[in-house]
Amino acid sequence: MKNKIIVYSLCLLLFMVATIAGCQQKQEQQQEQGITIIDDLGRELHLPKKPVRVFGFTSAMAEMLFAIGDTANIIARTPDSDYPAAVYTKPIVSNYPVDLEQVLALKPDLIFTSEGMTPLDVAARLEELGIPVYYQKYRTVEDVLRGIEDIGRITGREQVANHLADSLRLQVQQLEAKYKNRPNPLQVLTITWTDPIYVYGQNTLLTDKLRILGAENAVKETFDQPYPALTREYILKLNPDILMGGTKEKLEQTFFSQYPELRKIKAYQTNRIYAPTGNLIERPGPRIVESLKELEGFLYP
Repeated sequence: MKNKIIVYSLCLLLFMVATIAGCQQKQEQQQEQGITIIDDLGRELHLPKKPVRVFGFTSAMAEMLFAIGDTANIIARTPDSDYPAAVYTKPIVSNYPVDLEQVLALKPDLIFTSEGMTPLDVAARLEELGIPVYYQKYRTVEDVLRGIEDIGRITGREQVANHLADSLRLQVQQLEAKYKNRPNPLQVLTITWTDPIYVYGQNTLLTDKLRILGAENAVKETFDQPYPALTREYILKLNPDILMGGTKEKLEQTFFSQYPELRKIKAYQTNRIYAPTGNLIERPGPRIVESLKELEGFLYP
């Protein structure tokens, strides 16, 4: 009986040693082969190792990285990055146009960017120089939360990223439940420029934010551009309940003085004109719930 126990113990020990050796060999093979990831544009990226030195080509990406990453591994920021305060400790790299020499000097393992913000030919050139560029795209609030999780998975900060995304997701779900099936949803028009008049189109993240809050983007048509230019006649037909893009005083001096006929829209007549915080409404990032709550205040004061 004693001999059987000894033999069994030896077999178990040999099995454990073989298993550990196999795992180590597999890890070594993975390190030699590198890793492959696929971004939101379906582009396949081959990395020689898990990325350590990273940064974002957009201010929203910077916010995501600082929210979940090891700040020591974030090696740069773009000129428009202003949040959180820790971004100011990082050197500035031009993202428009992209300064290739600056980027190469920093030796990043991976650059994060978003659809439409970095030209694909620039990304291709960087990849020729050995620097992969990972794109994300956002159509919904859930896309943003998934994006946070993706960055965590890619950079080895999965637990932190998942915790943050789950916390934000719960708050989003609570807001959505609060305003679900609201009758006669408010029609909201949001301008980004006044001459010509550019607005947030149907195929933007704002549309989903409004949906969560029981409201609707007044622009129902899906244009080729996410931020289409609209005519005054088109806006008069939309006749939005709410107009966002600046205070009434500011828009009175610019927008309405330039297009006085637009004073006929319901939003002007009922004084429902608001100025959302630019880096909240514009940026898909970890402050997505803060943006929703600001919009909620405008919709239901």
